[in-house]
Amino acid sequence: MRSVNEDSWYAGERLFLVADGMGGHAAGDVASRIAIEFLATLDREDVQRADVDAAVIGANSAILDHAGRHPQATGMGTTVCGLVRGRDIWLVFNVGDSRCYELTRGTLRQVTVDHSEVQELVDLGHISREEARVHPYRNVVTRALGQVPPPVVDYLTLPGGRGARFVLASDGLSSELTDTVIARLCADLSPADELARQLVEAADDAGGHDNTTVVVVDDLEVAVEQDGGGGTRSGSTTVPRELIVREVAQ
Repeated sequence: MRSVNEDSWYAGERLFLVADGMGGHAAGDVASRIAIEFLATLDREDVQRADVDAAVIGANSAILDHAGRHPQATGMGTTVCGLVRGRDIWLVFNVGDSRCYELTRGTLRQVTVDHSEVQELVDLGHISREEARVHPYRNVVTRALGQVPPPVVDYLTLPGGRGARFVLASDGLSSELTDTVIARLCADLSPADELARQLVEAADDAGGHDNTTVVVVDDLEVAVEQDGGGGTRSGSTTVPRELIVREVAQ
C-alpha cells in the first residue's frame, strides 16, 4: 500500500541484512541504504562484536550527517537486523524491530527481541503478544540508527552447521502475520527462495500495509564418510559448509 519502499537488504557470502527505514519519502529509504552500505563491510569470516559496533556507529553518524544537510530528512532513521557466519557460529545482531527467526527440527522461534514500546509493555506483562500486534504504538521503536547517542546493539551467538534455516524480516511481515502463521508457512520446508516469496505474498494478502522484506538463509553441513583403503572406514570429514540463500524484497 506504500508508494515508497523504505526497506533495504543485503545477501553476501557470510553476511545477511535487513533494514527498515523510517522518516517518510526521501528519508527512510536513504537511511536504510546508508546502514546497508556501512554494514556490508562485515561480509567476512573474522567479524567480532566490536566490528559490528564500529559499523553501526559509522552508519549512525552518516545518517545524522545526511539529515543535518537535508532539512526535509530530519528524523530519518532505520532498524537493522543482521546475521554473519563465523568459523563455527552465527552472530545475530539487531537494532529496532526487524527480526531474525530460526527454524530447527521443525520448530520456529524468534531469536531477536524487538526494541519497541509494545515489546516493553509485553515484557512488563501489561499486554499480550497478540495485543501488541494491533496496539496503536506498535510502530514506535525505542532504538534505531539515526539517534543520539548511537543505539546499543543486541547480540546473540548460535552454533553453526546444524542445518538450521534463518528468516530475516522487516516488520512488514510480523505486523501482518502472527507467529503461528509464519511458523506454519515455514513448516513445509519449501526451498528457500519459494519460502521467501510465500512469506512476502502472505503479508501482502493480509493487508500489505507496510513494505515487507524477507531473506531466507539455509546453513548446511554434510558429513561425508571416507574410505581409508581396503574397504575400512578410517573416519569422517566434512565438506565445506554451504550457505544457500534466496531473498525477496518488496
